[in-house]
Amino acid sequence: MSFNKLKQSSDDFEKLNSQLQKMSSAEQGSFDERFWKPEVDKAGNGYAVIRFLPAPDGEDVPFVRYYDHAFQGPGGAWYIENSLTTLGQQDPVSEYNSNLWNTGIESNKQIARNQKRNLRYISNIYVVNDPAHPENNGKVFLFRYGKKIFEKLNDAMNPKFPDDPKINPFNMWSGANFKLKITKDDGYRSYAKSEFDSPKPLKDDDAELEAIYNQEFGLQEFIAPSKFKSYDELKAKFLRVIGGEAPADKPLGDNGFATPKPQKTAEAKAAPTADFSADDASSDDFFKELMKGE
Repeated sequence: MSFNKLKQSSDDFEKLNSQLQKMSSAEQGSFDERFWKPEVDKAGNGYAVIRFLPAPDGEDVPFVRYYDHAFQGPGGAWYIENSLTTLGQQDPVSEYNSNLWNTGIESNKQIARNQKRNLRYISNIYVVNDPAHPENNGKVFLFRYGKKIFEKLNDAMNPKFPDDPKINPFNMWSGANFKLKITKDDGYRSYAKSEFDSPKPLKDDDAELEAIYNQEFGLQEFIAPSKFKSYDELKAKFLRVIGGEAPADKPLGDNGFATPKPQKTAEAKAAPTADFSADDASSDDFFKELMKGE
């Protein structure tokens, strides 16, 4: 860079600060430019039109599913970690919650609810219309969503009434645009009003569709074992967050946790996850069979 250009750019503080914030967020694992998020107004309402895309090249299913925990301990520390149950392994928080629930004590059950695991999905999408950020229109992104939106996808493929069209929302030719409508219900985000439009090709030109398809991101990386900490690492962090202690000699319960005082742990706050749910129901096998026919 020449000195003259350096002088001209010396006051470009906002641009530099913006990049700094992005880098800082990325280091914390919370920023990924590949992901799209809908924006809501001050009233909590939001609207956008998106199109769910098929499984990326080399993968069989157009989404991945995983579990995580996100809650705040009584001392203010947060526990935000992927759950090993995603990989079919034992997870310390799930074990601990099971022990609490099995006591039958309502206060313990409430602690378990606050610390419950959350069900997440990730898919590739094409943004048809993003009124809040029109610069996103016509681009491919990753989209993280929860049980409620997944139910909308499942209902489209398995309509409740015989006169409702049966569509594959991930199909680029016979699928349909998804009108994402966000409202605020009792302080939480609601997607109940969201709906699919009439089926139609995403684009009339196959060359355009191929170009979109080639922009898709791989999904399997989000459930790779490297994305999950070990059982011992998770247990140590969990105990720090809830203020518990690992017993020195005999373990308390099957998971080796010492139980913190209920009145202390009961203050734990769950992270806002109104659009997600800890539901084990999955249509993975259904989608795999569906994709075989395409």
